[in-house]
Amino acid sequence: MARKPRIEFEGAFYHVIARGNQKQDVFKDRNDFSKFIEILSRYKGRYHYYLYCYVLMSNHVHLLIETMEIPLSKILQGVNQSYTMYFNKRYKTVGHLFQGRYKAILCDRDEYLLSLIKYIHLNPVRAKVVKAPGEYKWSSYHNYAKQSSKGNLIDTDQVLRMFSEDKATARKLYRTYMGDGISIKKEDIYRTVDQRILGREEFIDKVIDKYEGELAKERREKEHTLSEIAKGIKEVKGILIEQIRGYNKTGYISSGRKLLCLVAKEYGYKGKEIAEYIRRDPAVVSIALKERKRLEKDMENMIKYLNSTAN
Repeated sequence: MARKPRIEFEGAFYHVIARGNQKQDVFKDRNDFSKFIEILSRYKGRYHYYLYCYVLMSNHVHLLIETMEIPLSKILQGVNQSYTMYFNKRYKTVGHLFQGRYKAILCDRDEYLLSLIKYIHLNPVRAKVVKAPGEYKWSSYHNYAKQSSKGNLIDTDQVLRMFSEDKATARKLYRTYMGDGISIKKEDIYRTVDQRILGREEFIDKVIDKYEGELAKERREKEHTLSEIAKGIKEVKGILIEQIRGYNKTGYISSGRKLLCLVAKEYGYKGKEIAEYIRRDPAVVSIALKERKRLEKDMENMIKYLNSTAN
């Protein structure tokens, strides 16, 4: 039976499990653990994903990742290939280090974020490597539990705010949470028929609808150039491309800039392409995408206008 395709789209939230090929160890000493973390950090800087937690065991890895524009498959390909090259060179071996197909479960972040972080951080405890998660060095538990955490590899803010707006209080409550119900097991979380998706029925339906929409978008040719979309903004909203590229911060001009980004994404353009066209940092495009609901009516009007010009 053919494997089901991975479900990938912007904003997707995954629990990733990558195991050593034939259950072999992928980390043999502290240098190996440190190197993998270094590679994770490097690719996070390159591909701008959110990493909520990780644990590195001797023969497998758990990651909790939310993607942005770059799909999970490309992120993991880069990370795993880079680490494999390092490992093979150091130990004078050849071939695959990780199993050919890592496991990536698309999860309902709102429903399962805390439970998954707890499950992942308790992995060394369940494996009887340590008695408490704080005793294990190669996990992101310390980024949440301790006052000082080096670097920006782990995105802790959202999770800590779920406990308290005060960081010190949040860390204390997090430690308490981790000690409560220390025997959490896989079956306590994963009650799902489709092993690609973890969530309630309404979440699964929403994901499938979104995924099918993304596939349709990929198949669709770019029916309009960015210049044509900019012309549409001028006709529909009365905003010139020079104003969009300028640094006028008035709400009306800013909305026009965001509208151009949203419509361009709808027609299959990548964030980097749009950013270059409007002469902005790609982060501006990412911020614009969060305004989709507010500008939905304007988007409909723009698409109607563009469709009318194509006839």
